Amino acid sequence: MSVFRIERRTGLPPAEAWRRVTDWQAHAVGVPLTRVRVLTPGPPGAGTRFTARTGIGPLGFDDPMAVVRWEPPGTGPGGPGAGVCRLEKYGRVVRGWAEIAVCAEGPGARVTWVEELRVRGLPRWADPLLARAGRRVFGRELDRLLRGRGPGGAGAAAAGG
Repeated sequence: MSVFRIERRTGLPPAEAWRRVTDWQAHAVGVPLTRVRVLTPGPPGAGTRFTARTGIGPLGFDDPMAVVRWEPPGTGPGGPGAGVCRLEKYGRVVRGWAEIAVCAEGPGARVTWVEELRVRGLPRWADPLLARAGRRVFGRELDRLLRGRGPGGAGAAAAGG
């Protein structure tokens, strides 16, 4: 199992940072050879299921996920505070979880992404390499989402950090 953590600060308000990092279809825009298909109707929330497909045609794999925790910023039991979204990955190739937290920090927000990945057939000695690749790929994608490039974010306020 490989665990990695990414943290970014942005000038965006927490609600906007949350909206961008939980726009599941927008996640695939910056990841080569990947597309995301949301399987459940309606707005995102607990119970939302989606699949990220990576590859070309029949050469690839599915990474199915489900949202198991959905607490947007300011809506938790304690009132205003951090938003938390937890995803469970349940595919044949990729398993694990991801937790995304968004909290107010100064005039903007801090976004923290922690993910545990297990890739079928990958030996344990490769875990540090997988963690480094995860930090790089997901870090670049998180930066892009917070800058507002791609669906739903074009022309939005720039993110700092």
